[in-house]
Amino acid sequence: MKPGKLPPELLAELLTDVGAPDSRVVVGPAVGEDCAVVEIGGRLLVAKSDPITFATERVGWYAVQVNANDVACSGAEPRWFLPTVLIPVNFEADDVRQLFGEISNACRELGVAIIGGHSEVTLGIDRPIVAGTMLGDLADRGQMITTSGARDGDSIVLTTGIAIEGTAILAGECEQDLRAAGLDPATIERAAGYVSQPGINVVAAARALRESVEVHSLHDVTEGGVVTALREIAAASDLGVVFEAESTPVLPECEEICSALGIDPLGLLGSGALLATMPSIDAPRALRALDRIGVTGWEIGQMIEKELGMWLIDRYGEHEMPVFERDELARYLESRADGHL
Repeated sequence: MKPGKLPPELLAELLTDVGAPDSRVVVGPAVGEDCAVVEIGGRLLVAKSDPITFATERVGWYAVQVNANDVACSGAEPRWFLPTVLIPVNFEADDVRQLFGEISNACRELGVAIIGGHSEVTLGIDRPIVAGTMLGDLADRGQMITTSGARDGDSIVLTTGIAIEGTAILAGECEQDLRAAGLDPATIERAAGYVSQPGINVVAAARALRESVEVHSLHDVTEGGVVTALREIAAASDLGVVFEAESTPVLPECEEICSALGIDPLGLLGSGALLATMPSIDAPRALRALDRIGVTGWEIGQMIEKELGMWLIDRYGEHEMPVFERDELARYLESRADGHL
């Protein structure tokens, strides 16, 4: 199989068997849904698990951010974290200390407590892998937001720009390729700094949107880029999409790097960008709320009836929205490893 997410059809098949039934499960596993929600004692526990497999730098910090993002998209605040840390045999004790320090510092910045987890030195890996479980809680179901909550006619708002995480990883992992393609070293350095500025955390943006407008759906842009994220919202909500690609901000260094490496930024790992759907009348107020916390937002499309399809509008006209069977980062790194570039 190819690196990256499982094909959605296979994933949907696998999720037909979810173990023992439990009436307390409010949101269970489904294609496009990133968090589980369980009702316990009248409150809702939100749970999310995600690994870091692409990045080699600051993997502990990355693991906290991506898991916190998904909990925030459910309507909750991230509260508790359990990391599973797999350490390669070539690591020294100081390397392990640095990795654990990254996790602790990231949790402290977000007000998250580390409440357990697991660590081991593992054969067969050449880089550390951190898989985390982030927990949050909600007072009642009225606060809950799901990927599947989008409604026909909703406006789609995107924050910050694309593709932050994928660009940063490409700048760090493929610097020689980029230099060979003629990119300026300063451009590569700025791109590598994307993880800090503009950053990959969307917790504050999700909170600002939840507190200012009637948000129907929140979904962060991760593997497969903005196109895959839109397809996941549509599939979960049983809707179609009109995506205005020309209104979607591709960050300057992302555009240069993608052009140099033959990558489509619309299918590139994009943590740091957040998609929200809401009544169209609320979109201007949502953009103002984001602006107040220093986050830029754009209205990039609309949810439509499923029967109307999935459409991308660009300078060349209206086309059926593409499908990225895997993330452009994974595709490029595999082609590079195979010598097919």
